[in-house]
Amino acid sequence: MQALFTFLDTNPYMLLFGVVSLAVLIGRITLKGYGLGMVAAAILVGCTVAITGSLYGVTFKVDTFTMNLFYYLFMYGVGLRVGPSFLNSLRGDGLKFTLLAVICSVLSLVVVVAGTRLFQLPTGAAGGILAGATTMSSAIGSAEQAVASGAVKLPPGTTAADVSAMITLSYGITYLWGTIGIVLMCKYMPRWWGVDAKAAARSYEAEHGIHEVEDMGLNGYTAFGLRAYRLDNPGTAGLTIQEFRGRFPEYRIVNVRRGDDSIGADSLIQLQPGDVIALGGTHKDLTANIGVIGPEVDDPKALGVVLDQAEILVTEKAVIGRKLKEFRGESLAGQLQLTRLERGGVPLPVGPETQLQRRDVLFVTGLTSAVQQAGERFGLIARPSTVTDLLTLFIGMTLGLLIGLIQFPAFGAAVGLGNAGGLMVSGIIISSLSSRLRFFGNTPNAARNILEDIGLLVFVAIVGINAGATLLNQLTGTLAVQIFTVGFFGCLLPPIAVWVIGYHLMKINPAVLMGGMAGARSHSGPCREAAAEIGSSAPWVGFPVAFAVSGILLTVFGYFAMVFAA
Repeated sequence: MQALFTFLDTNPYMLLFGVVSLAVLIGRITLKGYGLGMVAAAILVGCTVAITGSLYGVTFKVDTFTMNLFYYLFMYGVGLRVGPSFLNSLRGDGLKFTLLAVICSVLSLVVVVAGTRLFQLPTGAAGGILAGATTMSSAIGSAEQAVASGAVKLPPGTTAADVSAMITLSYGITYLWGTIGIVLMCKYMPRWWGVDAKAAARSYEAEHGIHEVEDMGLNGYTAFGLRAYRLDNPGTAGLTIQEFRGRFPEYRIVNVRRGDDSIGADSLIQLQPGDVIALGGTHKDLTANIGVIGPEVDDPKALGVVLDQAEILVTEKAVIGRKLKEFRGESLAGQLQLTRLERGGVPLPVGPETQLQRRDVLFVTGLTSAVQQAGERFGLIARPSTVTDLLTLFIGMTLGLLIGLIQFPAFGAAVGLGNAGGLMVSGIIISSLSSRLRFFGNTPNAARNILEDIGLLVFVAIVGINAGATLLNQLTGTLAVQIFTVGFFGCLLPPIAVWVIGYHLMKINPAVLMGGMAGARSHSGPCREAAAEIGSSAPWVGFPVAFAVSGILLTVFGYFAMVFAA
């Protein structure tokens, strides 16, 4: 073993990626759907390896340049993710969930700082407790940045390694309850409050026309269909397609085969006996007026309509704020299908009452001409792309580092965002511009996820490796209980405040508020559990805006927790 640890000490990058690989494996282990996750596992594995190595006289150290580089990649990725939703939070109903996210994040910071001061916990505990109690692992990075920048003055006899170890220790002690606590509160808070969340969800669905979505898995049902009919009905023969549409607005003729030729679906085409008509509509409508055209036939040529897929970014002022039901009477309604709507990267339940917001992304499928027309009508059209604009990526990161250099006088010192904060702001700017222009700065979700996932995973693994050797020297039973107590209340009190304010003062529907609580803690898992608990997708309505705002605040507050608790 001595030889193995000596070998790893001389090959630190082999050690690092070995720890990360093991963390990924452990992070995949779940019990009834719950597990540590990769990030918490990286801390655990890194500390375990470092502690074991110290028993053999080997102290591992991965250089800070590598640690900072991966953290910077993560912070830029966060900015790219939350940019569009962050700007949406500044208007309309988004302001309610923005306020809830601010309240939750600020209260988390206040509880942690107050508890740390009350128990006079060692330097570093506040940053780790905030990260663990809110399960915001990225706050570890901002806490580390507070030490590295000199914003936190170390007590005599305390080293930066000691502080890093305390951050890691506090995070590990509070993380498990931070995860379990918010899940329990998002699932059961309505029940504890004597509120029937299921009834509230049904009411919301009925009011907004949202269909129940209990299982998003693969199934055989589709809402729309395309069928072919031979025109035998003399009452329909002789009508133009435009006249047919006026008589039967629930249908859309998408193609006509006359003889051996497909002649399309121009509105002025006059229907003739013997034409084979490809008719689109909902399954309900397609079976409601049997015989209006004639018998159904199997005609591959008539049904061989080429369909297109695209993502449409909503930017046109004329459609922003309008409900989906308002577009029913337009010619596009039957020529394409809205298969999905995303707001801030999060799928949103869709119904007739759903209001469009700027930078919503509509996923549509339909006739090529209709998709093109919809793109012009709603904003900007983009076909799915897997290509990353590397030039914009690196320019954006350079811009972030420049923003990080800006400092202002405050608290008797020069204060600025620092490299990490600057990169997050730059990511928000770039993603907002690219979401508006669409052809500029493309960073597909998969590429952005890699920036976030690998950046944070490698960073926390390095924190664990570097801190593990001094970890055991600081751990006592009393200290562990005090840290857990602060973390317990740091997890418990802020979501309760969100519920009380959201339910009693803002009058938010309880089912939607369940998702708002999860978003205010920037954690998608509790929202998923809340949706499953009440059998409705309504909680996801309250999630995106709060998720974006709290993700930024909790990450940055790791820095302030260290400064205010010092």
